[in-house]
Amino acid sequence: RPPHTRNTPSSTSTSATCTMMKHRIGCISTFYVLVYTSLSTTPRHCAFVSSGGLPLVSAFNSPSVIQQPHHFRAFTSSTPTKMTADDNAIGITKNNPLSQNGLPSPLLLGSASFTRKLILSEMNIPYHKVVRPIDEKSLGDRTKDAPHDLVLMLALAKMDHLVNEIRIGNCVDDMPTLSTNNDAEVNDEWIVLTGDQVVTHAGNILEKPESIEQAKQFVQGYASEPCSTVGSCVLTHLPSGIQVSGVDTATIHFKSTIDGELVDRLLEEDAPILSCAGGLMIEHPLVKEHIDRIEGTEDSVMGLSKYLVERLLGELKEKLDEEAT
Repeated sequence: RPPHTRNTPSSTSTSATCTMMKHRIGCISTFYVLVYTSLSTTPRHCAFVSSGGLPLVSAFNSPSVIQQPHHFRAFTSSTPTKMTADDNAIGITKNNPLSQNGLPSPLLLGSASFTRKLILSEMNIPYHKVVRPIDEKSLGDRTKDAPHDLVLMLALAKMDHLVNEIRIGNCVDDMPTLSTNNDAEVNDEWIVLTGDQVVTHAGNILEKPESIEQAKQFVQGYASEPCSTVGSCVLTHLPSGIQVSGVDTATIHFKSTIDGELVDRLLEEDAPILSCAGGLMIEHPLVKEHIDRIEGTEDSVMGLSKYLVERLLGELKEKLDEEAT
């Protein structure tokens, strides 16, 4: 062979190295294809951080969702068509946001919302439902109050009423039994959660629809203009009375395919649409197919922002530590 084509030791070594590198690249490529396929065929939602401070776009299967920077995290949503949630979820592992912050457990949930119960379960937070309703319609002015102020005022009113009922002994039969806590002293210390949510659309505040016809009217309007959810959360520590609160918002852009007939389809599946602010149930598969994108997080739209709850638990812990020093 001519000198430039002869298999010298150097060229043989180079050839073997190239073959090995091609094999490794092939294996790595196969691995990433498998991972991508897995993520694309399961309802896992992953948000990725950008350094530019702009809204973060997530790689969802459907619909597309714009994640705000302060909502960075990965979570899984696996809500079935017919959703149920227990009134009490106490037997949850010790590795939860309450125990991580050194806070008493279970959390007292002052809400009958099934979506809030689902979200707390997804967060691995043990809770026990204790509800004392108030006349929400008599509070605030829906034509003048800012949505942010209205939902915070209503959540605080619910909290004040529930805490007062607990302190005067009117909730004894509804409180967790001693068997749920090995240490009797723990039953004198609680974290109470209340919340409220409204939907805003075309400059109007929408609460829970009062009829099926009103629900259809709400849903029909979402085809022409996006709606937003404004949700509040209040946490109070008992017996100290130390309290923290906050509000989270999200905006939902629907496709033009959404219409009032969707309400009938939801009711056929026993979906509690009349119990949802603005008649919104974005977690339901029948609704999901009409969503174009969400600015914010799905849990915020459902009535309880996971990010907000985690942040408030941390703030409450800090205030309790300051009080103790």
